Amino acid sequence: MKIEKEKIIHFPEGIPAFEEEKEFVIILNHDSPFSYLQSVKNENLSFIIINPFEIFSDYDILIPETAKNRLKIEKQEDIMIYTIVVIPEDVENTTTNLLGPIVINTKEMLGKQVILDDKRYNTKHFIFDKYSQKGVK
Repeated sequence: MKIEKEKIIHFPEGIPAFEEEKEFVIILNHDSPFSYLQSVKNENLSFIIINPFEIFSDYDILIPETAKNRLKIEKQEDIMIYTIVVIPEDVENTTTNLLGPIVINTKEMLGKQVILDDKRYNTKHFIFDKYSQKGVK
């Protein structure tokens, strides 16, 4: 797969448990809410991700100042937020990690998984419960 340099997102600290992986690209899937965060160097490493706001309309986070500084965030419109999805054997129990969103500065192409200090969220929020509430199956 040929990767355009301007689409590479640099994760200076890596992603927790994958600290050695510093470069990723997002592969959008226009037929589904699920996309991929693909490692540039390791073709066998990718994460399924979603835009959490499309499923959890009440998702509301404050990005810590330390993360804003590390990502050189100046404007709200330069931010994209994704969450990592875990699909177990029983697909109905698919979850996403709302406590640890992937925050990307699209202007600087810098990314970081940010751990929020927010008691409303945890690492396993069921996706299909929300989908069925919206009438989507």
